[in-house]
Amino acid sequence: MNESEFNQQIDDFLIEIEDAIEESGVDIDYETVAGILTLEFENGSQVIINRQVAMRQLWVAAKSGGFHLEWVDEQWVSSTTKEVMPALIDRVCTEQSGELVSLGL
Repeated sequence: MNESEFNQQIDDFLIEIEDAIEESGVDIDYETVAGILTLEFENGSQVIINRQVAMRQLWVAAKSGGFHLEWVDEQWVSSTTKEVMPALIDRVCTEQSGELVSLGL
């Protein structure tokens, strides 16, 4: 995947996350600035999702750690936990909010 395709894929995915938050009804505030999606919870904690163009990775920063995801078999997969992005984002959002979060990505 070239840089342009990578950036378009990430842009589309960040919008998909925003739409999933809206549709789920969970209380998560979000803001995208310069391609970085910040999710903020009622308790003030945040999850940061951003792209690393040079490495062609998607990075997620959460209380439980930092996760580097690579595009494998048509999905984003964490290099450490081997979780796919939908499972990872639900888990870290659940941990940070203290409530069950299922975005249905």
